[in-house]
Amino acid sequence: MAEVDFTIGHKKYTLTSQEGEERLLRRAAGLLDAEAQHILSQAGRMPEPRLLLLAGLMLADKYSALEDRAASAERELARLKANPPRVEVPVVPNTVAESMAELAARAEALARKADESLPAE
Repeated sequence: MAEVDFTIGHKKYTLTSQEGEERLLRRAAGLLDAEAQHILSQAGRMPEPRLLLLAGLMLADKYSALEDRAASAERELARLKANPPRVEVPVVPNTVAESMAELAARAEALARKADESLPAE
């Protein structure tokens, strides 16, 4: 077991944690302390239980908002997987392609006639 020291608001704490989980405990305590510091900056000093309660509620509110966003993103992903967007590539209509082929054939015929009308060297 490892001991982890941290501060939340205006109070120091020491907790034991499983080996390897110290970083997670410090991170969680840091998040809670950030909320507590925000509350203290607005409201000033307050009793520890109230500060911890308010900081916990603020974190829970943020967590809830993130859950809502994640659920919304999952629904959108499921919708896109079920109905992938269609990508339409412009296609040259057959009539235009046929007209272009006809013009190319005429141009080749004119080029042949021009070649035939030139005097041989």
